Amino acid sequence: MASSSSSSSSPAARCFTLTLFLLFTCSLAAPLRYQPSPSQLKLDSAKIAAKGQAERMIRSLNLFPKHEANVVFNDQSARDEPRISEKKISLNVSGGPVPSIQQFGHYAGYYSLPNTKGAKMFYFFFESRVNKTDAPVVIWLTGGPGCGSEVALFFENGPFKLNNDLSLEWNDYGWDMASNILFVDQPTGTGFSYTTDKNDLRSNEADISNDLYNFLQEFFKGHPKYANNDFYITGESYAGHYIPPLASRIFKGNKNNEGIHINMKGFAIGNGLTDPAIQYRAYPEFALAAKLISKSDHDSIVSELVPVCESDIADCNAHGGDPCLYGQDSCNSIFESILSIARDINYYDIRKQCEGSLCYDFSRMEQFLGDDNVKSALGVKDIDFVSCSSVVHNAMMGDWMVDYETGIPTLLENGIKVLIYAGEYDLICNWMGNSNWVNAMKWSGQQKFQGASTVPFMAGNTKSGELKSYGPLAFLKVYNAGHMVPMDQPKAALQMLQGWMQGKI
Repeated sequence: MASSSSSSSSPAARCFTLTLFLLFTCSLAAPLRYQPSPSQLKLDSAKIAAKGQAERMIRSLNLFPKHEANVVFNDQSARDEPRISEKKISLNVSGGPVPSIQQFGHYAGYYSLPNTKGAKMFYFFFESRVNKTDAPVVIWLTGGPGCGSEVALFFENGPFKLNNDLSLEWNDYGWDMASNILFVDQPTGTGFSYTTDKNDLRSNEADISNDLYNFLQEFFKGHPKYANNDFYITGESYAGHYIPPLASRIFKGNKNNEGIHINMKGFAIGNGLTDPAIQYRAYPEFALAAKLISKSDHDSIVSELVPVCESDIADCNAHGGDPCLYGQDSCNSIFESILSIARDINYYDIRKQCEGSLCYDFSRMEQFLGDDNVKSALGVKDIDFVSCSSVVHNAMMGDWMVDYETGIPTLLENGIKVLIYAGEYDLICNWMGNSNWVNAMKWSGQQKFQGASTVPFMAGNTKSGELKSYGPLAFLKVYNAGHMVPMDQPKAALQMLQGWMQGKI
């Protein structure tokens, strides 16, 4: 899912909103003779901007979740029940290469997270359509932050596609054609994952990666026949923040002989946000090359906005705290400036235009997952589906500008394969920014990776991208794709996954 941090509103509109907020605040505080400090005003501005960004991101996908986050107060589930509760599911699926879904193991379940008041993580597990015994196990993480995994499941790389009439049909290029695949609703509060206490909502990657690591431990206990299979982490967008810490957590767990050894071989990030300083600096570069802005626009943004962004990111990574929130606001001003010039461009795919606030229409997913029969089949009882959570999005504000590239070199040095791929027409997490940070990353193979030749990436007989690789590191620019590569180029995405896991990329 998209890690949208953009705003289609003009700078004037933002100033007007901020002015109203300040007038309202000051009018209430006047009797107390309270004068907010400049740093407090800056922090309030960042919080207001973040809330607006979350709401715009959700509306741009034509999603209207019933709740801001899945926090429920009537959960009757006993805390002493099995840590993981799973059921085999059977949904009506038409077409495809097989006569019946009954031939496959499709599961939905809840995992009760330890060290929480009442958090439960929802997941889907689909056994491979090809060779479930030996196929790798892949976990997919959707971004946002705060969007459920079902966007990917039904519109990108899941085993079936959701049609306009709410029927399901087999996806010929689902990633279950190459793997046994998990789709997880996380962090807590997204999708069908929920908690009985808002204090369980996550705000940092340490907690998120521990939750996922603990889930995987319990999952492999429940499915021991897959525990020795190769394991890969995949995801897109804000998963560029989720994935490196999770890979590091698994590596640490394996090294320290914690619980079940997870046979992690690698991870892949699609159109991700991983190294903010380098990636935000690339926005004007990409926008100029794509002719979204003029050279004078580019130069103004680079001279006036980029230095403030870079300073805030440096402070964030050095000290944490409020500078991370300031950076979220100052850096997104770069993006917003580009959008104010490009107008109604779809920042997930610049080949397309947005109509008002609508850039994609995923609303049928909410309809489908809101159906009582579907919810009963999934075993979610009376939990409502929260497609994307603005509350979870806002809780992660302080995480946005943290650099997670720093943990990757250790993994590379220990033979963990890393694939960074990006659709060429995405603006929000564009290929230039991703290519720049991958090339700038310091590890023993850096110079040889930088000097490696770029070769065509072929999907069948079609040239579908440009590939550069050395040792365990690969970067792939995918042609004719935007932010969601498996949706735009499903055949190429499946071949990419297969080739990469087989060591051919």
